[in-house]
Amino acid sequence: MVNHHNTPKTTPRKKTQCGSTLVQIIEAPLEVVWSILRRFENPQAYKRFVRTCTIRAGDGVGKGSVRDVTIVSGLPAAFSSERLDELDDDSHVIVVSFIGGDHRLQNYRSTTTAMAHVSSSETEKTVVVESYEVDVPDGNTEEDTTSFADAIIRSNLRSLAKLTEKMVRG
Repeated sequence: MVNHHNTPKTTPRKKTQCGSTLVQIIEAPLEVVWSILRRFENPQAYKRFVRTCTIRAGDGVGKGSVRDVTIVSGLPAAFSSERLDELDDDSHVIVVSFIGGDHRLQNYRSTTTAMAHVSSSETEKTVVVESYEVDVPDGNTEEDTTSFADAIIRSNLRSLAKLTEKMVRG
């Protein structure tokens, strides 16, 4: 399942594209993790860099819904417009594309998949895999671009883990 959903689908363009895949193991059941991850209309629940979110088009759960997010100060952006390309509750997959904003992440598209982690421990765990592809901005290298995007995604995944693990502990 991971390879099917999380394989970047870079297409030939004038600009160079890059991408990466990050993995986070969370000590919480899949149902708890997915209940937060699937909420396209509420990314600020676990994405600390998002200040507010407003659904501009659609209902926030259907394909083609668009959200406008404001970014916390201190980052090199103030807002982003993002489209929900896929939300599959059966496969636990969400695909989001950036379609506007004042950031440098042009043609950004991420696929996030959540799966139950089978282990011998009694603690239910979830594996979250997030992959993305994005254009390399003029004046940047692939390494600069992936380092920046990876840092944000890594922070988001850690925040998701912290939130859902706290929810389970009560």
